[in-house]
Amino acid sequence: MNLTRRSTLAALSFLALGACASAPTPPDTTIYLVRHAEKQAGDNPDLTVVGRARADILSRELQDAGLTEVWSTDTTRTIETAKPTATRAGLPVQIYDASRQPAFASRLKATPGAILVVGHSNTIPDLVELLGGKPGTPIAEADEYDRLYVVTVTKGRVKSELRRYGE
Repeated sequence: MNLTRRSTLAALSFLALGACASAPTPPDTTIYLVRHAEKQAGDNPDLTVVGRARADILSRELQDAGLTEVWSTDTTRTIETAKPTATRAGLPVQIYDASRQPAFASRLKATPGAILVVGHSNTIPDLVELLGGKPGTPIAEADEYDRLYVVTVTKGRVKSELRRYGE
């Protein structure tokens, strides 16, 4: 076989192997979901001193997560909870509408990367479930601020884990 023919066969073999290779798999999506930290009393309250400390603990907890997005509902307590983590990651806090959770869940599942979502005791478990995760028991409104849900989507398969953070 001459050199030209061998070169042609080698090139065709290389192209055939490339055509047979599967398409690259999309990167995983990891979504961290938390309820806002401890809040003061009143309408649209700020965080308490303890709540601000918890928000700082959350930022340290997620400092190596490689966050690509940070989302919060449009309330002072959720934004104040998200802000230290967003600042540490060099990201803006984006606002989502908790009354449109099915659409938001679909968007999150389709977005590759690591995402923090801050919401409320009556919205975060529902969002976890919409993402395909396990929400567990209802969040105790009066004093439960330490749940950290981790929902991972890999090739359409969902895995969820419930962690705790802070005191």
